[in-house]
Amino acid sequence: MTDATVSFTKDFLAGGVAAAISKTAVAPIERVKLLLQVQHASKQITADKQYKGIIDCVVRIPMEQGVLSFWCGNLANVIRYFPTQALNFAFKDKYKQIFLGGVDKRTQFWRYFAGNLASGGAAGATSLCFVYPLDFALTRLTL
Repeated sequence: MTDATVSFTKDFLAGGVAAAISKTAVAPIERVKLLLQVQHASKQITADKQYKGIIDCVVRIPMEQGVLSFWCGNLANVIRYFPTQALNFAFKDKYKQIFLGGVDKRTQFWRYFAGNLASGGAAGATSLCFVYPLDFALTRLTL
C-alpha cells in the first residue's frame, strides 16, 4: 500500500471510531430527549405513565426498562453515522492538500481560513455523495 492509501485509511478509521464513541457517549441523552418529545403521540405511553421531565425520565428508565435501554437503537445510529464522519474526516485532509498547498497560516491567515472552510465543505459534500443514497434507502426501508 502507498503512503496516501495508508493515510486515507487511518483518517477514515479515526473519524469513524471517533464518531462511534461520541454517538455512544451521548446516546442516553438522545434517548431521554426522544422519549420526552414523542411521549404524547406514543400509544405505548399512556397519559398516567408519561414522564414529567428530564429527571423523572432518567430515574424511571433504568427502573422500568433496565440501564442498557438508554442505548436502545444506538447500534443503528452508529452504523448510519460511522461512514459519514469517517469519509468527512478522510476527505478533509485530501481537500486541505488541494486548497492549502503551500499556504502559511501565520502570514496568510484569511487565505488559510477560506481554504480550511472550503476543504470542510467539499469533504462534507463528497461524503454525502456516497452516504446519502444509503441513508435514503435506510429511511425508506424503515417506513
